[in-house]
Amino acid sequence: MQKLPPPFYQSSDVLQIAKNLLGKLLVTRFDEQLTIGRIVETEAYQGITDKASHAYGGRYTQRTQTMYAAGGCAYVYLCYGIHHLFNVVTGPANTPHAVLIRAIEPVKGIPVMLQRMGKPKPDFFIGRGPGNVTKALGINRLHNTQLLTRNDLYIADDGWVVKESECIITQRIGVDYAAEDALLPYRFLVKGNPYVSGKNK
Repeated sequence: MQKLPPPFYQSSDVLQIAKNLLGKLLVTRFDEQLTIGRIVETEAYQGITDKASHAYGGRYTQRTQTMYAAGGCAYVYLCYGIHHLFNVVTGPANTPHAVLIRAIEPVKGIPVMLQRMGKPKPDFFIGRGPGNVTKALGINRLHNTQLLTRNDLYIADDGWVVKESECIITQRIGVDYAAEDALLPYRFLVKGNPYVSGKNK
């Protein structure tokens, strides 16, 4: 298992990165507790031209400034005052592209994930949906801006490959406010995976 190097994130093609993240491992090691989930659903947000992006129109605020960093850091924000959402900043510096991690399949540390989520036993909701991703893995706003080259939060490749026939591309979920951009095919998922947070076929 090898950490993804910074160049992986710094391509200007956020759609390709979102697709390539499928099958990779999202790893956290907080308080000596190791948890790992395989990424099975992502969504791309294409910077200043994407009406669904926080950086649409060049918006630069205390929250969005993280998106303008060079690719390879975490963009974590609170949604509806309830859920922390984990995004991977991509692209060159000052190109505010990001990929939202929408779902993971638990791989290691499931008892810890259950404890964090207050669940008595495993089910497919562990890691299903971006809010559950962060709950299961212990990610919160304190990890915003963190480089994904550290040992406590990173993405790794263990050689697991998603075949083209297993990669489904659809429109994003929950971005109706983005008008016509809500219909863009910017969501990527592993076909048939039970942890995917919407239609998975």
